[in-house]
Order: sequence, then structure tokens, then C-alpha cells
Amino acid sequence: MIQKAARSAASVKDGAVDLELAGLQSVELWDLDHPKLYDVAVRLGSDEYTTRIGFREAHFTPAGFRINGKPLKLRGLNRHQTFPYVGGAMPARVQRRDAQVLRQELHCNIARTSHYPNSRHFLDACDELGLLVFEEIPGWQHIGDRAWQDIAVANVGEMVRRDWNHASIVLWGVRINESPDNHDFYTRTNALAHSLDDSRQTGGVRTFATSELLEDVFTRNDFGFPLVAPNHPLYLNTEFNGHMYSTKHVDNVEHVTEHVLRHARVHNQLAGDDRYAGGIAWCAFDYNTHANFGSGDRICYHGVSDIFRIPKKAAMFYKSQCDPAEEVVLEAAFNWSNGDRPGAGGPGKVAFCSNCDHLKIYLGDKLVKEVDPDRATYANLKYPPFVTQLQVVALEAWRDLKIEGYIGGKLVATRTLSGAGVDAELKVEPDDTELVANGSDATRVVLRVTDQFGNVQQFASGAVTLAVTGPAEIVGENPFGIVGGVGAIWLKAKDAAGAVRLTAKHQYLGTKTVDFRVKAAPAELV
Repeated sequence: MIQKAARSAASVKDGAVDLELAGLQSVELWDLDHPKLYDVAVRLGSDEYTTRIGFREAHFTPAGFRINGKPLKLRGLNRHQTFPYVGGAMPARVQRRDAQVLRQELHCNIARTSHYPNSRHFLDACDELGLLVFEEIPGWQHIGDRAWQDIAVANVGEMVRRDWNHASIVLWGVRINESPDNHDFYTRTNALAHSLDDSRQTGGVRTFATSELLEDVFTRNDFGFPLVAPNHPLYLNTEFNGHMYSTKHVDNVEHVTEHVLRHARVHNQLAGDDRYAGGIAWCAFDYNTHANFGSGDRICYHGVSDIFRIPKKAAMFYKSQCDPAEEVVLEAAFNWSNGDRPGAGGPGKVAFCSNCDHLKIYLGDKLVKEVDPDRATYANLKYPPFVTQLQVVALEAWRDLKIEGYIGGKLVATRTLSGAGVDAELKVEPDDTELVANGSDATRVVLRVTDQFGNVQQFASGAVTLAVTGPAEIVGENPFGIVGGVGAIWLKAKDAAGAVRLTAKHQYLGTKTVDFRVKAAPAELV
């Protein structure tokens, strides 16, 4: 929501500009649920500069985080700005899409730009969507010599000056992520951030509790469980889980369920103690890495979503932590399979992520169990996961699994998982079907192999052959090898306008087509 600001008067004295705004008697505050933005245009002679601002108050306090005076427990994910095939070189539409995934699909309220300032297009979308941001300077663990440190200090200034008008940013990260203490260096970075912007607090992410605190907020990565108690009045957990429990779509039901519950356990502890401002889990999306990290294929599978931004089961925990008035969520945090765990008798311990207050579980048409949220284990969560045991002793009794979600005794959601174990359909799902003919605009196209109810077939594979007609090209593999039932490519527009058709042919599930429109780009100003 954007509104043009009223005209103002300005005066210049000793190089400083004082602005007197008129006509803003009823300023609306920027908030997560109401991210009100104003356009500000500044003219000096024939030159004009336009930016957007929001009016809001954001502070970390000894009793947690406050936005416009209201308490808010922070619940978010770290974002690496890397994509398959191209690294970080994605256009505005794709950068903005990550903010949409985090805020609208996973219902996070904060993101951390690990470990460098992110695209301005991502930040613009955070402003518009009401997604808070903890932004930090470039670096990871290493501190160099004085000349190196001078560059890092300059990075602080560049970050603050570029991004200080973003209403979404509530914390400046002025420390090299996971680096050792360095009193003189971090005194400089912290002082510069404060001198340039006295309206925001500073933080600096470290791994050890005895680290010297020079910033305003003690921001720390804590991968243990239970988490250590806060040792400073202003305290934010900035990484947990992640590489401690790498997870892939093809992992078995026990591993997938544990991944979900590890995220739930940490957020339950954070929610039960006001001294924690909240937590930002490691991490949102899997990412490429160097040879001696990750899982042996130069990919870190630390995300709650994969490298294509396709959610794993743990993402469903985050999705479920919203008010049902915003979205009713009912997701099985497991795949319905009989032999995918040691022992016999079905999947055993399973979890459901939902903001319903009661579930009914059917095997075929037979009601076999009713389940309430596990409030004994997750007493501090408003929407705890549902955890239960499912046993099917006789193989001939195996059927479709149907789950009904109820709120206040009323049926509000239904989910059915196939018992057949058969790949039923290839789905081809673009994020957008209209692009701009500028030679760089792009959109993701997700490929899914599903059962007859639309659920991803966890162990589905097979090659998908892609073809494009019209002014666009594929960014990605072709043929595309499906792994874990899912994958994605990006479709990039060329410089000409026109109609585009993408054809996807699976080796045994047939062919799907999707039509796109590439519209003419606005004329460039020269």
C-alpha cells in the first residue's frame, strides 16, 4: 500500500537539509499486517530523487521485540541469495518472489540476509509485504588485516546508506558472521552504523556466549537443544537446526518427521521465555556450497525448502503458525508409506502441521483416530503440531489416508494421501505467466509428480523433456531429471514481445503445456 506524501518546504544550512512536511496530519504506521508506504520525491533544480518510506517504531527490549509498541515474537528464516544454475544473478521478479514465499507461504515475520546485503528488489518486497529484515555486512568467520577491516567498515556505510529508507529493516548486522571478537574493529563498525542511523539498533552474529557485546542486541547462533538461556538483556537467536540435521525430499518418514519437530521444539522454547526476542532458523532454502561442505554434491540441504524454493515437510510447521483467518493449514508432515521405517505396522510416529484444533483420521472410509494438538510437549506454541502413532498391521488393510481438520467443531479442511503409491500426474506450475521483454525478466516453473490427490510422490523420478516456442529461453537443465518428485527451471524472456509456449514431456506421464505472454518493455530513458 503506497501513498504519495504531501508537498513540503525545505531549507539548507551548513550542508544539511531540513524538511518540513505538510498535509500528513493522519500518518498511518507501517506494520506487518498493514505495511503502509509513502512515496517521497526530492527535487533540486532539474534533478529528482524518489524513494519510499514507512513510519514505524521498532525496538528490541528486555521483554522481547516491539513493533509500534506491540510485542511480537520473531519467527523467521535465514536467506541465502543464491539460485540453481546462476548463483545470485536473478532479476527483480525472482528476488521479490523469495519475500513472497517467506511472508505469504511460510508466514514468517522476519528474514535475515545471511551473510551480506540482499537485492534491493527483495527488500522492496519485504517493505510491501510486511516482512521484517535483519540485514548484515558481507563476510563469514574470517577477519583480515587492517586494510581488509577498512573495507568491511566501508561496507557498513554502504549498506546503511543504500537501505536506510526500507521500513522493513529493523536491525543492522555490523559483525562478520561467526567471527572471533575484535574490540577495535567492531567498535568502528558499530559506531559508524549508529552515526549514520540512530533510529535502528545494531547486532552482530556470533557463535559463543562469552563474546564481547559492543552492539545493542546480542545476536547469536545456537545450534544446541535446549537453547542456552539469554545472557544479555536484548537477545535474538539468529541460527538453529540447519546443518545439524540436513534433510532431503527423499529421506525416510522418521527423518522427515524429526526435521519438522526439531523446528517446533526450538520455537516452543523461544515462545516460552520473553527474554528471547525470537529466532531465525537456518535456513529458508538449500544452497550451493564448496567441495568440503554440504552433502558431497556441493549442496547444503539445510533448508526447510529445497534449492528450487519447493517446501520440505519442515516448511509446513512455519506455514501452520498463522491465524486460521489468514489461511487454514492442514499438512501431513510425512509421506504415507508402509515400509519406510524399521519394524512393521505402518509409519509409526507421525506429525501433522495445522492451525486447526482437532483432527479426525480415516483409513479408507473408517475413522481410526481423533487427535488434538500436542500441547503437553509444545505448550508455548499457539498452534502446536499434532503428533500421534499410526499403525496398520495387515498389508491388505492399507488404504488411502484421509485427514479432516476442525475448528470449533466445524469441518474446515480435508487432506487425502494416496495408499496406492502410483505416480498419477505431472504438474507444471509457473509462478507467473506474464513477463517483460527486457532480456532478463524470469519466472520459476515448478515440476511435480503427484498422486491422484495432488500430493508430491516423494520417490518419483524420471526425465522431463522441455521445449520453448516464442521469445523466451530455459534457465536450467533440459531434459530435467526429477528427484524426490519435484524440481524447477526458470523461464527467461528475450528482448522481443510475443506469445511463448512451454512444453514439458515426462517419459511416462505424458505432456503438459503452459502459455505465457511476453509484453513489450517500457522505453528506456536516455
